[in-house]
Amino acid sequence: MADVFAFLADAANWPAWAVVNVKSIEPTDDPDWWAMTTPLGPAKLRLRADARYGILDHDYLDDTASWSVPARVVANDTGSEFMITFFQPPAFTDAFFDEQVALVDTELATLKRILETPA
Repeated sequence: MADVFAFLADAANWPAWAVVNVKSIEPTDDPDWWAMTTPLGPAKLRLRADARYGILDHDYLDDTASWSVPARVVANDTGSEFMITFFQPPAFTDAFFDEQVALVDTELATLKRILETPA
């Protein structure tokens, strides 16, 4: 679980697995926020991670919207589970939100492949 958590808690790794939503990312002068390039333009990401409890909550902010995403890494026998919960922002139509959630399947499949490939 520690390796999975460490990988996800490092925002620099996000472009490798969040291939639909994060085109690039870099630290900012504010140590809490990362500057991202997304398919919709510039955005910011803040991770609120706590390894003791597997918490990987994060906040997203761009010029048109912002939201918080609860996420957890939990131990499962000899492996780990990554759980992420999406709440529909008021600015999103139902159809757009459903499209975005469906795209996360691509990202989670990429994450699984990365984490399960021997180094």
